[in-house]
Amino acid sequence: MLKIFRKEGQKGFTLIELMIVIAIIGILAAIAIPQFIQYRKRGYISTLNSDCKNAYTASVAYVVDHPEVATIALADLTSAGYSQTSGVTTATSSLDGNNGSITCEGPTGWGVDAATIVVTSGVMSLTASKLP
Repeated sequence: MLKIFRKEGQKGFTLIELMIVIAIIGILAAIAIPQFIQYRKRGYISTLNSDCKNAYTASVAYVVDHPEVATIALADLTSAGYSQTSGVTTATSSLDGNNGSITCEGPTGWGVDAATIVVTSGVMSLTASKLP
């Protein structure tokens, strides 16, 4: 490649060739690492949003099976088939099937907002988690 830098009969790479390869790897890493971080955050967001929707589905199933219920707790959602993703914290607030809210929060290291479902008169509205 760079024959002017090599003496006759020498084998191997020159220092310049090695520095060029390291520079190229550095440029590729500078592009790839931020993209990888964004992919991870999008995955965390999808986890929170789907966990919240699954908790709502479980609350509807629980109300169908127990129409007399006054409030739905996390244990009730679990008995109705909901299982939290590892690390996600799910909390219900005044949830009775027709009114209340469900909030799903990820661990501190995720760095994303919480997903919240608000149920008003039986109508669900999701405030989805999003990139900060």
